[in-house]
Amino acid sequence: MRIPWTALNPLHWKRSVLLWTVGGAFAVYIAFIDTYSILARYQLSRQRAELIRRTEELNADSERLAQRIEALRRDPALLERIAREEYGMRRPGETVYRIVKPK
Repeated sequence: MRIPWTALNPLHWKRSVLLWTVGGAFAVYIAFIDTYSILARYQLSRQRAELIRRTEELNADSERLAQRIEALRRDPALLERIAREEYGMRRPGETVYRIVKPK
């Protein structure tokens, strides 16, 4: 059975069928294919929210570190305690004994 040529030619279709076909193709293009498609915008929105969250987290860490630096500048005893405990420093003439706990 042969399909008449007029059925395959979009110029001979009913106007409503043609509009629905073109509109559907345009909607698919906008939703999925275009550079600024709905899918791409959704992914960019999620990425933006993650970057904002990470920026706020890093700003909080930066503020906490700035407070610690300020505390170290104001309190020489804290600075000395950290130097002794974390870096094993000692005063001149002082002997340091390290105690190793058995496993």
